[in-house]
Amino acid sequence: MRELVLGGVSSGKSAWAEARAARHPRVTYVATAEAMDEEMAERLRRHRARRPAHWRTVTTGDELPDLLRAHREADHCLLVDGLGLWLARFVDDVVRLQAAVEALPAALEAASGPVLLVSDEVGLGGVAAHPVARRFADHLGRLNQALAARCARVVLVAAGLPLFLKGDLQ
Repeated sequence: MRELVLGGVSSGKSAWAEARAARHPRVTYVATAEAMDEEMAERLRRHRARRPAHWRTVTTGDELPDLLRAHREADHCLLVDGLGLWLARFVDDVVRLQAAVEALPAALEAASGPVLLVSDEVGLGGVAAHPVARRFADHLGRLNQALAARCARVVLVAAGLPLFLKGDLQ
């Protein structure tokens, strides 16, 4: 099963996805964030503290599509959190940014084990004033759309509550 969990900053999307992942006997938490400052490091510590100790954690960058393509185990869930931070690493290189947006959906299709993807929903606000922010929002929006088309379930989380956009809670 492929699932996409969308939401805004501090919407509860990660906690909701973690609860879904906990249904599986084995979980690998695929972290995409880098602690570039103390505030971000604290956010990452809070996320880590919330996860069960038996979950494996890997940090990924460019190799995320390869990790998805290689995922084949039916009893092993990959929880990727989050795609906004992953894509942001490419925002200064338009060629790599576009390549990432194209590679990830194809890699997801190749995965045969369960995958939960967490991403930021950027389409609810206005158009950003800065060109880099606009480029990022446009590419993340396109990535989210391409992934949603390939997922059996798509959920928007707001205030910790799920709104099922595609599929249902089974």
